Amino acid sequence: MNELLPIILSIVVGLAVIGGLIPVFLKARRNSQNYTGPRDANDPAPLDSAGPQSGDAQGGGTLVEDRPETQVPPSDLETVELEPEAPAAPSLETPLPVEGRLVRLRARLAKSNNALGKGLLALLSRDTIDEDVWEEVEETLLLADIGTDSTMELVDTLRDRVKVLGVRSPEHVQSMLREELIKLVDPTMDRTLNITRHDDRPAVLMVVGVNGVGKTTTVGKLARVLVAEDKDVLLGAADTFRAAAAEQLATWGARVGVPTVKSDVDGADPASVAFEAVKVGIEQEVDVVMIDTAGRLQNKVGLMDELGKVKRVIEKQATVDEVLLVLDATTGQNGLTQAKVFAEVVNITGIVLTKLDGTAKGGIVVAIQKTLGVPVKLVGLGEGADDLAPFDAESFVDALLN
Repeated sequence: MNELLPIILSIVVGLAVIGGLIPVFLKARRNSQNYTGPRDANDPAPLDSAGPQSGDAQGGGTLVEDRPETQVPPSDLETVELEPEAPAAPSLETPLPVEGRLVRLRARLAKSNNALGKGLLALLSRDTIDEDVWEEVEETLLLADIGTDSTMELVDTLRDRVKVLGVRSPEHVQSMLREELIKLVDPTMDRTLNITRHDDRPAVLMVVGVNGVGKTTTVGKLARVLVAEDKDVLLGAADTFRAAAAEQLATWGARVGVPTVKSDVDGADPASVAFEAVKVGIEQEVDVVMIDTAGRLQNKVGLMDELGKVKRVIEKQATVDEVLLVLDATTGQNGLTQAKVFAEVVNITGIVLTKLDGTAKGGIVVAIQKTLGVPVKLVGLGEGADDLAPFDAESFVDALLN
């Protein structure tokens, strides 16, 4: 028994050693199926501990996409300065040509409610025209703001012609009225704008008027008219009292590629701004410099004197070729009072009538021209950018009687 004990111990130890080596062998065999070296993109990926990948019914590995290239540490990256993209240039608007403006304005005027033409046609087409009818004719003309002198002149002429004609068909009456109204509006007046460049300097145009008539808007619209005529234009923002007036004018100019000279100081001297605008216009050899002035009440002596100062300062380096007075046609006879005062201060050369929508107040055209001897050169009917056009006597009368 004692002799067998060493043999039994040796067998037990051997079995223990063999038992310990079996797990090591099995583990080594499993690891031999894993990828221990470099793999290419077509090798199947080993399964993770969670078992088969989702979407693989057979429990096999999925193809691994190409690995991204090794990223260079940020410190090793070369810094490249990228130039900022230039902002897209704003597209410029194309102003409506003058011919298109006239057609558009004529159509709008004809569609509006004009008491002048329709009222006179209705009265003079009656079978019997007695004194009561003539009084109504006179009242219609006065309500149209034609003015007392012009009204009496027109009534007397109509009386004589009705007696001579004896026939009052609508066609005859319309023809008669057209002739007499055209005479009152006076197509012989020179309505051209003095905007021809001089040999060594631009033409200078000032725009004046009371508060709220739309001077700045008129300057902006007129800039569009001139651009449509291939004029090189510069704007001067001499309205330094109204908040945002300069920015409003600059916006109008930018829409058609016209620069604006303005001051960055609130309440700057308007005469100095106007002077600088003309100076820049001379240096840049533009065709026309337009000066927008501050609105002022015609009964404020100090403000009117300042307007005269603006004109005098401009004339130190250039002549003022055109002074346009902007009037609201709906103000009627009050507009005539304004025109008289402005004409005394800055020598008005032309009138711009805004809001001339065919209402009874349209007769102010006749009154202003007869009183001042100054022609209406431009008219506007609406708020549109191209709702400003040269005034034409015959087209205006035709629209009234349409």
